[in-house]
Amino acid sequence: MPQAPDAELQAILAEVDPSRIEAIIRKLASYGTRHTLSSQTSPTRGVGAARDWIAGQMRSFASASDGQMEVTVPSYIQGVADRILFPVRISNVVATLKGSVDPERYYVVSGHYDTRCSDPNDYQSDAPGADDDASGVAISMELARIMATRRPAATIVFAAVAGEEQDLYGSNFQAQTYKNASVDVQGMFTNDIVGSSTADDESKDPYTLRIFAQGTPTTESATRASTRATIGGENDSLARELARFVVGVAENNYTQMTIPVVYRLDRFLRGGDHRSFLNAGYAACRFTEPNENFAHQHQDVRVENGTQYGDLIDFVDFDYVARVAKVNGAALWSLANAPASPQNVTVDTTLLSNDSQFKWQASNDSLTAGYEVVWRPTNAPFWTHVIPLGEVNTATINLSKDNVIFGIRAVSKDEYASPAAFPFPG
Repeated sequence: MPQAPDAELQAILAEVDPSRIEAIIRKLASYGTRHTLSSQTSPTRGVGAARDWIAGQMRSFASASDGQMEVTVPSYIQGVADRILFPVRISNVVATLKGSVDPERYYVVSGHYDTRCSDPNDYQSDAPGADDDASGVAISMELARIMATRRPAATIVFAAVAGEEQDLYGSNFQAQTYKNASVDVQGMFTNDIVGSSTADDESKDPYTLRIFAQGTPTTESATRASTRATIGGENDSLARELARFVVGVAENNYTQMTIPVVYRLDRFLRGGDHRSFLNAGYAACRFTEPNENFAHQHQDVRVENGTQYGDLIDFVDFDYVARVAKVNGAALWSLANAPASPQNVTVDTTLLSNDSQFKWQASNDSLTAGYEVVWRPTNAPFWTHVIPLGEVNTATINLSKDNVIFGIRAVSKDEYASPAAFPFPG
């Protein structure tokens, strides 16, 4: 059930500029290496120069926000650990655009600005990281520029984190900082390796963007996970509902993108910064290009047997990155202007009945104008039906819970709908 962008979102998407994205990626690649252990004092080479440039750019965007966007560079000293040869400062660049109606509800978009070459501990050799992950950082920065002058209802965070290649250090620091402060992060996206539309066999797929979404959360209690399995809710985790939402609001003519949902945490035995947020109990997904070319990823820059290796600017498709930015922009803006997903959603299992009875906690925020029941066949990936309910906190539907998957979502007066909440027995 797609949700078409309104006039303001259409204007946001129209402002995404491939030439600006190209300039950001070229600048980041020009620092030679951005390895986490590289220089933090050189003005022209290393992770410190990149950090300072990103922060300066973000502050310039914030200057147009009338005080609504704040840019910080939170950091900590990481001691010797896996892929950390000596104590090093891990710094994130975080631009926070405060919501105008529900500022305590957060949505985060992130890319990592550190890089690596063949040896993960080689912090001297060139590692330009144009695709992995200057492309993702460019999306955070371009959306921060565009949205700085606008007023989303909920808070949007645009981040560039460090330490991803060494073991997700920067994103873990960010996620745990939010968790320790009880920040209500209701959705996080990492854009990691979103710069190329060309596969290693030279085939092109410039209008496809994968989104990876974890099933049963690893943070869920054994009792909760057992109940989820019993009622067939493995495909309705917070991350999967977030991914469904993205397809509904961002797979359209305005982005020109098809967004297949991949039902796993990440690529096989690999990871990304969304994992840090999932481990903190937040809903999080990963965006990645459709076909990775591993000669251009985690490689020393070299020519070998006629093949160019290295993550070079030459292999980036800037128009493709711009379309990825539009997907992110559509998702973030739609999330931030919809009400929060309903809380404490339950389905009555005390009686045997072919009706399905639901209840949930009524919201007292000013965004919620009503609620909807959505449902789909158990073997369908996306919601197929919607039943408007109005301003209520209970519903009885003449359809058996045994035969379909249900969800409850909140709707604003402007018809922005939240991600659906999956009901557990209660």
